[in-house]
Amino acid sequence: MKMVKSLILGSAAGLLAMSGAQAADLPVKAKAVEYVRICSLYGAGFFYIPGTDTCIKLGGYLRVDTTFNGSIYDQPAWSGDLGQGNRYRDYFAARSRMALTVDTRTATEYGVVRTFGQADFQFGTQGNNTVNPAVFTGSGSAGTSTALLYQPGEGYVAVEYVFIQFAGFTFGKSSSAFATPWNGYPGNNTSFLLGGHDTVTGVNNIQYTAQFGNGVSGTIGLDDPVVFNRTAVYNLAYGLNATGNGGNAYAGVHAPDVVGNIRVDQAWGLFQISAAAHEVNGSYDFLNGVAVPAGAIGLPAASPTALSEIGGHPDTKWGGAVMAALQIKNIPTGAGDDFKIDATYARGDTKQVISTSAASPSFMMFGGTSRPGAYQSIGFGATTDAVWLPNHATTGAVAALGDNQLKLTEAWGVRGAFNHNWDPYWSSSLFGSYSAVRYRGSVGDLTSAKGAYCAAYVVGKVVSADFTCNPDFNVSQLGVVTRWTPVKNLTFSAEVMWFHLDQKYTGAAVMGPSAPKPTTAYEFKDQDTVSLNVRVQRNF
Repeated sequence: MKMVKSLILGSAAGLLAMSGAQAADLPVKAKAVEYVRICSLYGAGFFYIPGTDTCIKLGGYLRVDTTFNGSIYDQPAWSGDLGQGNRYRDYFAARSRMALTVDTRTATEYGVVRTFGQADFQFGTQGNNTVNPAVFTGSGSAGTSTALLYQPGEGYVAVEYVFIQFAGFTFGKSSSAFATPWNGYPGNNTSFLLGGHDTVTGVNNIQYTAQFGNGVSGTIGLDDPVVFNRTAVYNLAYGLNATGNGGNAYAGVHAPDVVGNIRVDQAWGLFQISAAAHEVNGSYDFLNGVAVPAGAIGLPAASPTALSEIGGHPDTKWGGAVMAALQIKNIPTGAGDDFKIDATYARGDTKQVISTSAASPSFMMFGGTSRPGAYQSIGFGATTDAVWLPNHATTGAVAALGDNQLKLTEAWGVRGAFNHNWDPYWSSSLFGSYSAVRYRGSVGDLTSAKGAYCAAYVVGKVVSADFTCNPDFNVSQLGVVTRWTPVKNLTFSAEVMWFHLDQKYTGAAVMGPSAPKPTTAYEFKDQDTVSLNVRVQRNF
């Protein structure tokens, strides 16, 4: 018994000793944990970056859509293999995209310092709308395209807005000061609603915005025009192809676009007036006039030659554009309904009218015909900022003398949408646009845009007795989109859009459009197409 008692007391003493040793090893106080704090200064979704006074918001969307009888994001079948309707065209094209946005704000004695960026991770139908081998080449004449980065497991990252805002200034890639808040999207899904300005994916710029009070503001800016505000300048000495296009002979950029707006924001809506000044310049009078075929090695059209620098060039001219925009909210048709419209006039600045979220299109469409002897009908329109005909009769294919002066192209357009909410889950938008491109002057007057253009176009063509040349054209669009939002931030939509090309040539001509079209007689005729886009999008 005495032995058992000794064992129990010894064990208890050992346990107490071990407990004391462990207690001596524990920290006196646990280190404080820094939890994420909500930042309510700039709206929902912001939180403080730990250890700083900067608020950050992460967001974006995931979008999947498919276009039938068109290209990605509901581009109509208005050019290329889609416009030809040949066997290389894809009947549908799809894209999956995840957009990620990062928005930071920091309060300072100069006001809020903001940074914003958006990156789009995307994968789509390879070639966008065609399997024509001429597209799948890296030659200088055919160029390259991000649409070719859609091999299995590939895709690419596109950069949209990337900018800094400080004390009223914006530096970086953002919408132009010329733009409306809705850019090219008054109520549509399509990224190809013409009739006005669209820099929704951002253009490199510097701009300053002043707030005058009572919702009145003014913005002035300098834009880089190379990508988002240039169409083409044609040296007509080298002729034009069957669809009225030539090599782009724009010279380098010497000056940024000067843009600005005055805007009024009120409870009833918005009113805005915008203006832009744009430099138009041609490269040289003597250029390479014959483009190397697709896939071959050589000079593309309008490339320089050894005679270019000593052969002269046209003088630079300035063009520009003006726009008026109106939004009316709280209209009596329903809660949240609104109406948006903008109208634009441009001279030498056609991208302000024939504009998409990417490049300006030229148009080439084929259809049926009832004209005896004609293979098909054709309609086309060349989108340019200017044309010129040099005063050297031997510079190219056109044996005629011009005045070597740039002739600025005129354009005007209007677009808009009525947006209606049927109930909290269903909504629809009716949208449309009308655009016109004009080459001033008359046929036979080589000192005018129209006269010089037509002198170049008829070279090498056999035309009918009733043929008349007129490069002017109009384009119209009308569409409707209906959306279903079963739960917050998840939307299913379907959009149908009609596109009409109103071309001004008459009669017929023997010509050779791009392959696989044959060289034969085609009737000049207006053209139409209809596209369908279906989309699902989840915002977060």
